[in-house]
Amino acid sequence: MMFVAPLPRAAAQERLSARPAGESKDGAAKGQQPPVIEVEPPEEDEASKPREYAFNPLQAEKEFRIGNFYWKKKSYRAAAMRYEEATKWNPGYAEAWFRLGEAHERMKQPGEARAAYEEFLSLASDDKRAGEVKKRVARLAPSKKES
Repeated sequence: MMFVAPLPRAAAQERLSARPAGESKDGAAKGQQPPVIEVEPPEEDEASKPREYAFNPLQAEKEFRIGNFYWKKKSYRAAAMRYEEATKWNPGYAEAWFRLGEAHERMKQPGEARAAYEEFLSLASDDKRAGEVKKRVARLAPSKKES
């Protein structure tokens, strides 16, 4: 019986590869630098693109619920951001406009609060809170667009 010694791992891999003996892994001959390939940066980073909103009431409801979570924790800034997201997903979501107005009022941003309340009134003028909201709008300073 004849015993055949196994090849060292590096020699076995080189034997199996399809490159010529003098060529390295990157395709350059031994002693030469690999070619430098210049890559252009992307035109615009995906993260910096403005988000596009399509009508999506389910996403609006999700954002609204998360906003309520932050509201209960008295994190009004985070709640306002979520309510604003909800109004972008569903511009006709009156409750989100109302809560956005309340959040801006708590953050002492009367112009934004008034704008949100006005949008609420345009969507839900027959709501039971409409009278109260009209009083709040009258009390708050006019928004910057009207000045």
